[in-house]
Amino acid sequence: MEQTEEQKPKKKILGIVITVVAFVIAYFAGQQLFNKTPSFDKVLMQTASEINKTCPISIDQYTRLDNTVALPGNIFQYNYTMVTLDKSEVNADTLKAKLEPGIVNNIKTNPDLKIFRDNKTTMNYSYKDKNGVFVLTISVTPDKYN
Repeated sequence: MEQTEEQKPKKKILGIVITVVAFVIAYFAGQQLFNKTPSFDKVLMQTASEINKTCPISIDQYTRLDNTVALPGNIFQYNYTMVTLDKSEVNADTLKAKLEPGIVNNIKTNPDLKIFRDNKTTMNYSYKDKNGVFVLTISVTPDKYN
């Protein structure tokens, strides 16, 4: 079936309209895809917010969880205070050697932390002394708990 001279321009215009509509849809879809915060970042932020509603929490007679924070780069951080110690009384290397194996084991085995393991989240445990002075951060990357 041959096109009439009248149908050719209509088909050309329809092709142009379809191309423009497809481009606009692709453009806005791309904008949404690249400008959105990845959904797991939102999960980390919501988790921190929920935990923070219950803070501060005494963990034991020496340690208090002050708050948690979702950091860029898929990092979740717990901020602790050592309520009875001054920084001058703490050897950071010794403290790290004592705490890190238990922290890593907890991340590996705690069912509540499975979502972090599944999403390869780096877990930071930051400690301050009783005066609020930074002592150390233990950073547990996925290669340490997988």
